Amino acid sequence: MADITIKITDRDGIAHTLQAPTDMAMNLMEVVRSYELAPEGTIGVCGGMAMCASCQCYVLSATDLPPMGDDEEAMLSEAFDVRDNSRLGCQIRMTLDMEGLEVELAPEC
Repeated sequence: MADITIKITDRDGIAHTLQAPTDMAMNLMEVVRSYELAPEGTIGVCGGMAMCASCQCYVLSATDLPPMGDDEEAMLSEAFDVRDNSRLGCQIRMTLDMEGLEVELAPEC
């Protein structure tokens, strides 16, 4: 099992340092849901299809992430509270390269 340590600040401003598996093909949105860092029904509403922005987060670390795809870019262009460092958690797969990733969950939309 290959876990990485990441830090997620929830919508109440509480920072959580946790272990995320890299061998289960999970994305950041699924990690947030598995640790129950957002109330049920407020994150991953579309099931991780980049069709809502409920899993929007702000990337705080200098972690090298994969480039944003067209669907993610289109969804963020219509979302609220978007910043230069916004990403959709459902589009960020947990890999060994994500070690040290720090994000803050965007406000509930």
